[in-house]
Amino acid sequence: MDRPLAKSLAGTSTTSSKVLDRGILPTLLGYMLRRAQSAVFADFAATFQGAGASLTPGEFGLLVLVARNTGLSQMALARALGIDRSTLVPILDRLQARDLLVRRRSPTDGRTHALELTPAGAKELARFTTLVRVHEKRIASRLSTAETQMLIGLLEKVRAGARSL
Repeated sequence: MDRPLAKSLAGTSTTSSKVLDRGILPTLLGYMLRRAQSAVFADFAATFQGAGASLTPGEFGLLVLVARNTGLSQMALARALGIDRSTLVPILDRLQARDLLVRRRSPTDGRTHALELTPAGAKELARFTTLVRVHEKRIASRLSTAETQMLIGLLEKVRAGARSL
């Protein structure tokens, strides 16, 4: 989305000194959130790649939820993440193949799976959390602690006000 003007319009790698007129876009909350998300996700990926690790922000969130809620069902996890079960299953498959988590039959409901981190998953999550803290410090470096807390609160209000699917 943030390609140089000449590259995005002409298909070349030559940059242009002309500033792209974004029209109404910079006044749109959704547009600015998406641009910020793209930058944050790119920094997240670079942080993990630089440490020789591979994880997405969504996978990190999933691992945190499973670690903090041992025995969580797949359906409850999908609801907490705001995704449908069919989207969740391939993510769980990948994380299970990497020996980060396991799915076991729920002791209380044989129709569901209870999720938990493996010992290797718990160890990796500790390492991932350190990387995320470095990443978070960098992306919030231009904000004070109070501004960071305010932004988080404001984003929660935006999320709560958005239509759910």
